[in-house]
Amino acid sequence: MLSALTLAACNKEVKQTTPSVADFPYMVDQFYDLGILRYRVPGFENLTLQQKTLIYHLSEAALWGRDILTDQNCRYNLRIRRLCEQIYLNYPGDKTTEEWKKFEMYLKRVWFSNGIHHHYSEDKFIPECSFAWFQDACKQCGIAEDPALAEVIVVMFDPTVLPKKVCTDSGVDLLLNSACNYYEGVTQAEAEAYYAAHRDDSAEPLWIGLNSKLTKDANGNVIERTFKAEEGGLYSAALKKVVENLEKALPFAETEEQKLVIQKLIDFNRTGDLQTFNEYAIAWVKDLQSQVDFINGFTEVYGDPLGITGAWESMVNYKDLAATERTIKMSDNAQWFEDNSPTDPRYKKAECKGVTAKVITAAILAGDCYPATPIGINLPNANWIRKSYGSKSVTIQNLTEAYNEAALGNGLFEEFMLSEKEIDYAKRYSALTGDVQVDLHECLGHGSGQLMPGVTKDNLREHGSTLEEARADLFSLYYIADPKLVELGILPDNEAYKAEFYEQMMNGAMTQLVRVEPGKNLEEAHMRNRALIANWVLAHANPEAPEAAIIERDGKHYMQINDYEGLRALFGQLLAIVQEVVSTGDYEQAKQLVEDYAVRVDPVLHQELLERYKPLNIPPYKGFVNAVYKPVTDKNGNITDVLIDYSEGYVEQHLRYSRDYSVLPDINE
Repeated sequence: MLSALTLAACNKEVKQTTPSVADFPYMVDQFYDLGILRYRVPGFENLTLQQKTLIYHLSEAALWGRDILTDQNCRYNLRIRRLCEQIYLNYPGDKTTEEWKKFEMYLKRVWFSNGIHHHYSEDKFIPECSFAWFQDACKQCGIAEDPALAEVIVVMFDPTVLPKKVCTDSGVDLLLNSACNYYEGVTQAEAEAYYAAHRDDSAEPLWIGLNSKLTKDANGNVIERTFKAEEGGLYSAALKKVVENLEKALPFAETEEQKLVIQKLIDFNRTGDLQTFNEYAIAWVKDLQSQVDFINGFTEVYGDPLGITGAWESMVNYKDLAATERTIKMSDNAQWFEDNSPTDPRYKKAECKGVTAKVITAAILAGDCYPATPIGINLPNANWIRKSYGSKSVTIQNLTEAYNEAALGNGLFEEFMLSEKEIDYAKRYSALTGDVQVDLHECLGHGSGQLMPGVTKDNLREHGSTLEEARADLFSLYYIADPKLVELGILPDNEAYKAEFYEQMMNGAMTQLVRVEPGKNLEEAHMRNRALIANWVLAHANPEAPEAAIIERDGKHYMQINDYEGLRALFGQLLAIVQEVVSTGDYEQAKQLVEDYAVRVDPVLHQELLERYKPLNIPPYKGFVNAVYKPVTDKNGNITDVLIDYSEGYVEQHLRYSRDYSVLPDINE
């Protein structure tokens, strides 16, 4: 009864629509702490038929990975999502009651988070509908007798069962206290010993553990279950579908280099071979001429408490040719930025190779990029590839456009900024400086610096992601205030950077806390990064004349910046410290930085911020629905056009995805 569903979501006829910004409905839905936005895909109709067809097939390959990510987040997620979808579609009772509305909100949250844990806080959320109502709903839908139901309901309703998706607490076993599905029956000590024994210290190392789950065999020995399409692979049913659609995309590749990228990815998904993955990553970095680009596969490691195994994600995109001129200026001057960094010369790259950057238009979001998504990406993550072959950095401009348009007039600046001066800076500059900050973070920040011999990505363990994000953010903050950006024509004047400085400090120390429940600490790596920067700066400001401080006015607290140049110097000091920690793999100093500045929340300030934020009715987290692509074919089945439609709603989209792109079993044994 809890197996893969045949969902009765209707198929709407898809038509070509190209609404202007003025009449585009950005906000689609809002519930709990979440806002669902729609993003435009400008210029799609002007692409060639080859490019449109390529995007269509790559998008299909992307959507087939949805269930992989859901299962990676927690082994019960697919069961719970499918159970709730069955009730949603088949419940014969009154759907106007408060109990139904609470149940519907729970399902919407499960869709958004790709599981039962909050996508940012990592805490499990419990259905607000009553236990008795849910049991009765199961009975009315004819699934109350399912033998798996009792276990599933306990996981859903008992707050003590699998309470945290990713545990980063000090002094506990991170694996046994995390609900994520990268390890099964394996302790932290056993996993660390396994990876230490299989560590690759060669000049071009394999990323051991990137695409596998650690479990135990019948004799109690730790073993890897590889994610691959071949027989016996974990997630094989979904990966076969990914491969099938990549093969359909292959004939429409724009260049020979892109054909090699797609073929290598096909081979990797089939076999799970990590040497093939390295070859794919290098080929992907080298493909610079194709306008259409994509990521697809096991990528970021934030969901693994040890920072080793990649979560499945995909994004299909194409280059925004006009906006990319901005990032080209940055990448062309990468060596200048590296040479003039305030970090120790030992930790600087003598030669910045292959730093390429572009502004893109996202065409489809999937896996760990959906519904919540990054607005910038820098890949690949392997340091040796970045050093020897370079990296690609992107800013996703149509997503930042959606965020900015949806935020117009929401009252946030007026409530939390100190004065009209800061509000004026924000209104004049923040849309541009926000994009430039992402450009610097992704294009140069992540690609800057170097590790000392013998140091790997694993040295900082659970704090590695926080420190890496802090390093990239500090790099971007330090350089967004540099006159070089005005000289290059990236910023219009030497005042613009102040908008980003103020918003970063206000957000890191204050307004991001509205995303946190009372009594909770900060958990997510990006939130910890922002808090670390702001709180360290406040703690190290000049006590006689602080560069920045939180002040009280009329019973409310505000961020005050007194010396913007001095604040930049503090960012530079912290950048030098963080770069040294990362370059030397100093775990103890990383731990101290995170625990001193990035975790704890002032409960009094937190309560004040929540009370001030609530009347604004602004969802603190936002995500997206995708556009729908529909191929037009001739009588022989050849694609003659691909049309785009923006009318699909949030609920309809997730029901369709569950119906059309779901082949994994409830529990992947």
